[in-house]
Amino acid sequence: MQPSATLAMTAAAKSRIRDGYPVIGLSAGEPDFDTPEAIAEAGVKAIRDGFTHYTNNQGVPELREEIARKLERDNGIQVAPSQILCSNGAKQSVAQAVMALVRDGDEVIIPAPYWVSYPEMVRMAGGIPHAITTTHKTGYLLSPEQLEASISDKTRLLILCSPSNPTGGVYSPDMLEKLVEILLRHPQIFVISDEIYEHIVYDIEHRSIASFEGMAHRTVTVNGFSKAYAMTGWRLGYMAADSEIISAASKIQSQFTSAPSSITQMAGIAALQLDPSVVAGMVSAFRHRRDLMLDRLGNMDGVECPVPEGAFYLFPDVGRYLGCSTPDGQHISDTQDLCMYILNEHNVALVPGQAFGGPTGLRISYAASENDLMTACDRLDVAFSRLRA
Repeated sequence: MQPSATLAMTAAAKSRIRDGYPVIGLSAGEPDFDTPEAIAEAGVKAIRDGFTHYTNNQGVPELREEIARKLERDNGIQVAPSQILCSNGAKQSVAQAVMALVRDGDEVIIPAPYWVSYPEMVRMAGGIPHAITTTHKTGYLLSPEQLEASISDKTRLLILCSPSNPTGGVYSPDMLEKLVEILLRHPQIFVISDEIYEHIVYDIEHRSIASFEGMAHRTVTVNGFSKAYAMTGWRLGYMAADSEIISAASKIQSQFTSAPSSITQMAGIAALQLDPSVVAGMVSAFRHRRDLMLDRLGNMDGVECPVPEGAFYLFPDVGRYLGCSTPDGQHISDTQDLCMYILNEHNVALVPGQAFGGPTGLRISYAASENDLMTACDRLDVAFSRLRA
């Protein structure tokens, strides 16, 4: 396994900040908003009420019942509370689903660019990650033709993330339907659908692949509270799936961590009961920031960036600058070199695209203040302009 490049870059940025440099961090996938007050108060109340002990390994029944209602209402997925497993973040949910489903030598299809942890989770489970390259010209989305061509008799699993980390790409209902048509011809393939950015979409409908006919029993739907509800530090996610899959994943969780925090679970119930306008306000702010960043990046030479329809990331292609040199003669051989140059010389923290299977891209999180984003763009403009072929 390799360490998380996202966490590594965030740590490098924090180290420079401790040394007194004015670093603007656009590497972490974390909303800059505070957790909404009603959610925070539910956590405080749980502490004051003494709800501070171990809970059922799968999560308290009240939370799982609320999640089941949410899945039916918002996603068209009908599951019983017993088919839901609450974990310490959606990351743990994905990992446990992979470990429950993947056997030694199984192949797992992962559209690239991908979230950095997917291939490492597959390797940890004994599987073989099969990355399928997409490009900025297609919005970094897997085509039906690519999916069909990548399936072999060893294919066990497809991991799909929509809206996507790191690209912000969103699979429309029509695109999903075409992928489903192929998957239905290969009943041995399961799907992990990572929908953690479900609520952060712009001018496009989010649809869960498990809602398509024939897909419910073979899809693990993963979601959580970190992104839409600004609850990253609370650590709460969940998976919904067929009972046998949940049973296997629950066994794994029982030996690793047991249930998530009792306090956090009470906050999770409050999040699912929150007035939708609170989340809509945060999404509106993200959309405004996205548009500001797209405008600035679009005026930088050698930077090509598709319009992301969800999440809070941009993934511009900067391949033109690979092979260039910095003013002091440092050779930029890959996006890792480029990110370190931008961090050390211009005090902006980004994540290299190669860590996501997108070797000519950079992941930029725009979950930051407008002032920081505009200052970061000023610095990036200078950084790119000083590179020489």
